[in-house]
Amino acid sequence: MFSATQSVLVIFLILGGTNGDSVNQTEGPVTVLEGALMTLNCTYQATYTTSYPFWYVQHLNKAPQLLLKGLTADKKVEHEGFQATLVKRDSSFHLQKQAVQASDSAVYYCALSDTVMEGCRGS
Repeated sequence: MFSATQSVLVIFLILGGTNGDSVNQTEGPVTVLEGALMTLNCTYQATYTTSYPFWYVQHLNKAPQLLLKGLTADKKVEHEGFQATLVKRDSSFHLQKQAVQASDSAVYYCALSDTVMEGCRGS
């Protein structure tokens, strides 16, 4: 009996910060088997201690949506099966989902709060 395994395609873009801030995340595209663990790495360098990392998701033909925000160090945040823990000592905010589905195929962005605010000021 033949069993098909479906894969999930996840695409990533790297966003650079402003004022010396920078964000580094997993480069894509990345393919993950449906039902498998997905981990997307995000490390950042922030000029100000008031800068916080965020994860955004953008599905095909849709606007980016806020997925998770890291406001408290060493505290796991969760939303719709996605989770991340802000680790200040490592300047990391890695995104995980235990069992990805085909509907999770999207572009995922890691950004800093100052990066987002800078973009809003320029619009």
